[in-house]
Parts: sequence; structure tokens; C-alpha cells
Amino acid sequence: MAGVSYQTVSRVLNESPRVRPETRQHVLDVIDRLGYRPNRAARALNLGRAGAVTVLTSDTVLYGYARVLQGIEEAARVEGLPVGIRVIESDGAAEVRAAAEYVGDASAGGVIVVAFDPAGAAVLRALAPEVPAVAATEAGGLSGVDRRMIYLDERPAAREATRHLLGLGHATVHHVAIPSETGTMGRQAGWRDALEEAGVPVPSVVTAGWDVASAYRAGCELAADRAVTAILCGNDDIALAVRRALHEAGRDVPGDVSIVGFDDVPGCAYWTPALTTVRMNFEGLGRACVAAVVAEITGEPQPLISLEEPQLVIRESSGAPVL
Repeated sequence: MAGVSYQTVSRVLNESPRVRPETRQHVLDVIDRLGYRPNRAARALNLGRAGAVTVLTSDTVLYGYARVLQGIEEAARVEGLPVGIRVIESDGAAEVRAAAEYVGDASAGGVIVVAFDPAGAAVLRALAPEVPAVAATEAGGLSGVDRRMIYLDERPAAREATRHLLGLGHATVHHVAIPSETGTMGRQAGWRDALEEAGVPVPSVVTAGWDVASAYRAGCELAADRAVTAILCGNDDIALAVRRALHEAGRDVPGDVSIVGFDDVPGCAYWTPALTTVRMNFEGLGRACVAAVVAEITGEPQPLISLEEPQLVIRESSGAPVL
């Protein structure tokens, strides 16, 4: 109908710059008159891989995971790519194998693995080499994985948060840590860096799970120790549970104990007291993963990615210790 080659139509549909403006407009006018829409299934057969994104993640509710998913959906929508989500139920061998095989099918398109935890990391390692995939990981990535891994560098921000507490006059800073796939995640490493740099005691790490109940128990342990005056929490949910434990123990925040969180969840600026925390751009991480996986699908060079650095936000929950 347009009187041009199918290659020219393909270039117009894929927004290639190698089409004269008048030819592009003519083809678009014909497409509009015909009501033509590309057939995704046919494209998948032709290209060997669907124009789509499938996300593998063990969680869709926790703040960091949910915000990464939001960034992925926003960026994929701009690219015209549908997004599917497969939840990894556990890091058991059968579940990991099923998830890896699920995205082995060409209809999965490009794959983004949210590998913040053992389940995501295990699936990332189990993917077939031919599957175009990238991963959102902890700072530093995962050892032994030959994939594009994108992360937010938490270590400097954790170092700054710990220095902030030390600068207020606290003798040391305790740390309630979230689970880590690598065992040396950036939040914990930055905390340790600042304490060693200051030459102050490095307390034992108190570990919590992803659930607030375990964080509350960790908070009760620290609240019972009157020598504890400053706590860096692995995320804001932990900070909320620790705050509750301190309240029940009759310890004021920040009068008796200062607390600092991580992530800057919506609403923590309105807690009483408002939470000092580290702001993380998880949406930007998700968008960067889409840019990288599109390059994997198309065979284009990987884009240069520059992410907004995590930033300490000082509010009311941190203050000088009461002597």
C-alpha cells in the first residue's frame, strides 16, 4: 500500500533514523488508514525472542523490590515492552530450576532478575547462557556471575550515616542488619568502615530477617543494653520495629538512643520523631535494568549507566547523646 519495501516499513516501525522524514510520514499515514498493528507473536518467531520483559523476583511487596518493579514498568512502557513477573517462591533447587526454565522460552523476552537475596541469586546463576538477562543486585554484584549487574552503591552512604552519628558524640554505633546474599553488603561494610576509621569499638552485628517481628526482637536486645546510644538500621522497617522496642523499654528517641534507617520509605518523614535515613533511588535502578536488557535483546552496545547516589537525609531521630 505504501509502495515501499518491507525493510523500510520495518525501519519506520522500529523508529530507525535511516528513513527520510517524508517517507516515514507516508508509511505512518498508510498504517493509520489500514489500522495496522504489529503482531508480537510473529516478531518473536522472526527475532527468536519476544519484545517483552520478564522480571524474576522473590518479593513484590517489600519497599526496595516494589520500587525497582515500578521503575522497570515505567521504563518498559516507554519502550513499548510488556512486562511479566514471575515470583520465586524459595531458593530450593526445584523452584530455582522451574524459574530458570520458565524464562528459557523465547516468549519471555529479556529477563531482569532482582537478585537481592539467595533465591534471586540462585536463579541468576541457573539461567542458560543464551537467555538475555541483567540483574539488580547488592552493591558489588555477585561473584562468579557473567551477567550485567546493576546496583546502588550503598557503602558510602552507610559510611556517611555512621559518621553522622559519631559526629553527634556517640561512642560507637550498633547495627541491625538485613539479610545479605553476599554476607558483606554495602550497608554493613560502610558502617564498619566509619567505625574503624574513627578508631572506636566495632560492636557485633545484630541480624534480623525481612520481617518486622525479627527486627523488633533485635531492638529489644539492644534496648536492654544501656550502653547502646546509636543504632544504624538495615532499612526503615527495621528502624520502625527498633523504635517500638526502645519505646517499650522506656528509652527516648533521640534523647536516649539515636536511630538511622535506610531507604526513605514514604511516610517516615512523618513519624514521631521523623526518621533520619538514607534515600535510595530504587526506581532509577529499575529503569537502568530496562535500558541494559533492551541492549541485550537487540544486540546493541550496553549503555553507560549513571545512577543517583544514595543520600543521607537528616531528620529528628538522631541527636547528641544525653550525658
